Amino acid sequence: MQTTGAIVAEDLVKVYKGKVRAVDGVSFNVAPGEIFGFLGPNGAGKTTTVSMLSAGLRPTSGRAVVGGLEVSQHPEEVKRRIGVIFQESTADGDLTGRENLEVAAGTYGVSRSEGRSRANALIAEMHLTDAADRYSKTYSGGMRRRLELAVGLVHRPKVLFLDEPTLGLDPQGRAGFWGFVQTLRKETGMTVFVTTHYLDEADTMCDRIAIIDHGKIVAEGTPNELKDKLGGDVVTVKTAAGAPDMTEVLRPLAGVSSVQRQGDSYRIKCTSGETLVPIAVEGCYRGGAAVTGIVVKRPSLDEVFLEFTGREYREEEGPTATDRAVMMQRVRGALQGRR
Repeated sequence: MQTTGAIVAEDLVKVYKGKVRAVDGVSFNVAPGEIFGFLGPNGAGKTTTVSMLSAGLRPTSGRAVVGGLEVSQHPEEVKRRIGVIFQESTADGDLTGRENLEVAAGTYGVSRSEGRSRANALIAEMHLTDAADRYSKTYSGGMRRRLELAVGLVHRPKVLFLDEPTLGLDPQGRAGFWGFVQTLRKETGMTVFVTTHYLDEADTMCDRIAIIDHGKIVAEGTPNELKDKLGGDVVTVKTAAGAPDMTEVLRPLAGVSSVQRQGDSYRIKCTSGETLVPIAVEGCYRGGAAVTGIVVKRPSLDEVFLEFTGREYREEEGPTATDRAVMMQRVRGALQGRR
């Protein structure tokens, strides 16, 4: 594998307690200046992978290289060179926005005068000027996210890790946050590695995406490449409760490549949804199943995710116990580092 990217994972493995294989041979290469999305169901290994890349966890085996440094060999130097924004708020609510930035700058070894200058510039860039000298605990959710982005950038990292950065923000707050990230990427060439539960964000903001499931990468490519892999339209046919199984009725129809049954619904991959709908309805009717609903979708990241993991993203129910433990370890480390 190439090891010249801004972020390189090479056969990363993480085993907990000698038996739980949270990450199982993950490999990918993120180019400098790229926005790389990392998606997966809860418990798939996202948080553990990000923690190994950002020097929060040591891998059981394999290599992680970030900014040209092997993470296991140079963890403290890697931490100084990267920016990390957690899904949990790490801004100190009893400090003002300006104080949060100046303290973070000092933690990274930036001189007091330079830290003050950078804080002022970031406050203006993040549209926080009017609130800069208020306690950050009085900030709205969107303001806190912008402050945390500024804190993650105060030492001018070349690589930025974003872990669910817009979780809980309203659409306007999400759009504003990503606007700042896109501007920074264009101005500085910064590499961004992001996990998100919002597939629309991944689709529109990411240059490439990797999907992880059960600790393994199951798909990787640009959003369009991943959608193209579905090979046509997806038609969902819903039949009346208690109707007989229509799988073998639908599978032989012209243009159908696969049929997946989920209760009384059938997810059908086909070359043309428009052509399939009338013959599918007729087939179900002849087979003794009334059709109560039918939906035709062009390929989307939602469909890609369902195809490769067998689960819909909206079924997520929150982080697993392993994810919570890893995230709390990372937050405690970040807070201790700023004291």
